Amino acid sequence: MNPRFLLLTLCALALPGQTLPVRGLHLSAPRPEEMDLAERFIREALPKEGVNTLIVEFGYRYQFTRRPEVAEQDALSREDVKRLVAAARQAGVRLIPQINLLGHQSWAKTTHALLRAHPEFDETPGRYPDNEGIYCRSYCPRHPGVHAVVFDLIDELVEACEADAFHAGMDEVFLLGEDDCPRCRGAAKAELFAGEVNAIRDHLARSNRTLWIWGDRLLDGEVTGIGKWEASANGTAPALKMIPNDVVICDWHYEAAHPTASYFAIAGFQVVSSPWRKASVALRQLDLIRMARSNASPAVGARLLGMVQTTWAGFGKFAKGYFREDTTDARAMESVNCFRELFRELRNQK
Repeated sequence: MNPRFLLLTLCALALPGQTLPVRGLHLSAPRPEEMDLAERFIREALPKEGVNTLIVEFGYRYQFTRRPEVAEQDALSREDVKRLVAAARQAGVRLIPQINLLGHQSWAKTTHALLRAHPEFDETPGRYPDNEGIYCRSYCPRHPGVHAVVFDLIDELVEACEADAFHAGMDEVFLLGEDDCPRCRGAAKAELFAGEVNAIRDHLARSNRTLWIWGDRLLDGEVTGIGKWEASANGTAPALKMIPNDVVICDWHYEAAHPTASYFAIAGFQVVSSPWRKASVALRQLDLIRMARSNASPAVGARLLGMVQTTWAGFGKFAKGYFREDTTDARAMESVNCFRELFRELRNQK
């Protein structure tokens, strides 16, 4: 973990009356034409609401120079990203960039830039034309060339963002250890998942950066009764015992406040709870975090860092909804209203 962030976290935990160390928001990267709106939202809305951490999911929407073949059409320039960095610094907000790695390499019929540029990395090469019959494509974590490309993408983005942490996504990975892959077939899915987490974590550690990931693949969907989306039903859950506990876990649950953040904290991991659109769920998750911090041992309580709200509406739609400039998008307004209620509660109670 970055020493400065660790110091701030410890201070927040030690001093009575202080708010949670992480009060975060997750947004997709703005489109180039939304940059003015994005800067205004970061500078005005985030300090007003008490946000101190902003996870920006860039994906491949950045104009990479080390791997220029891996970029989407609406990619942001380095100058655009520097504008976000400056706005976050002015707002006193920690900026953490994200690229979805391993899974989520496609959506509907669209295959994303990594596998378009490097189809040889596909976990299921030649299968599922137009992505029919699958949720999202995955890349093969054992392909001998994949990490040279992925690590270049990570390095360039974290350097542009001047970030001390990186979010690798890694949620909802359903295609892993497939029989179609000559390198992964027959391998234990937990070992494959843990191996990829460890590879990314170790790479980041060389530059003193911290890895953040979503936590669903590390929960047993059958044992917990949570199911295959917010937890795993394909054998990846044992990976929790195979990865180092300096990985920060974003424990997302959208329909119910499952008490899994404490499970991760007891296992030795720093964790945040991540709601989306239901304020009632978000507030119960916050209650669980506060209750555990109050009643757990100091070691466990210190690992329950706080909250990171997700949005899933697009930066522009969310920001316009927040500013009441366009309230017509129901999906955006659900997450806006949840955000307002959650952060009102975060500000009101210490």
